[in-house]
Amino acid sequence: MVSIAQIGSADDPRIAGYRNIRDRDLARQDGLFIAEGKVVLRVLFESGRFEPVSVLALENRLDGIGEILAGAPADLPVYVAPSSVMDAIAGFHMHRGVLALARRRTPPTVSELVADLPENALVVVLVGISNHDNVGGIFRNAAAFGAHAVLLDATCCDPLYRKAIRVSVGGVLKVPFTIAPDWRALQETLDMAGFRQLALTPAGALDIAEISPAGRTALFFGTEGEGLPAELMARMEGVRIAISSEFDSLNVAASSAIALHRLSAF
Repeated sequence: MVSIAQIGSADDPRIAGYRNIRDRDLARQDGLFIAEGKVVLRVLFESGRFEPVSVLALENRLDGIGEILAGAPADLPVYVAPSSVMDAIAGFHMHRGVLALARRRTPPTVSELVADLPENALVVVLVGISNHDNVGGIFRNAAAFGAHAVLLDATCCDPLYRKAIRVSVGGVLKVPFTIAPDWRALQETLDMAGFRQLALTPAGALDIAEISPAGRTALFFGTEGEGLPAELMARMEGVRIAISSEFDSLNVAASSAIALHRLSAF
């Protein structure tokens, strides 16, 4: 049974990790991250990929997460607070009213993660995507369509940023991922592992509708506007999604949903 404690002050040292989370999200050096919302909390406990440290909830939300907390580690501290204290802790109005503090585990290298993937693995690769909404949306799509992993280069934003986790509806906590120093490490590792590598681009020679799920496949997505680096594009097949000639392109998260739906095993 989890331990429940009342918090009456934003200065209580037990909830220090939750203070001013908008600022702390961008500057954490302690290996911790914040997960927000009831659905995300459930995924955190069920996935087992990260170590829960504590939960902080509004008093009136405690009953609503009782079933979820039943699956939490028995010694997990659960703190409850009234809305005025909760808002003072977070630094803004916490209308969702459920937060969890969790600890990152040492991620595998790209080679280690890829080595454990099945022969029909479908992998998403992100290069230079710095928008948290887009990263969260792509992880949500990866979870929905059964992608086996998401690989990122170091210029992408942190998937464990609170907003990315929230937008992914917990997908970031569910789909295995790791980060490489640069896109070359990603491309070369996948090449050695026998992946067909497809670069999503409006200028692609192939239409995604022409490609059928087969073997190991990696879908590369770049930042909106600039897209993937030209040197990287030259090393793989360019794939487009057919859209109206009167419009330029799709949002990268939307593109990932279409491509993943086409190549998923479902």
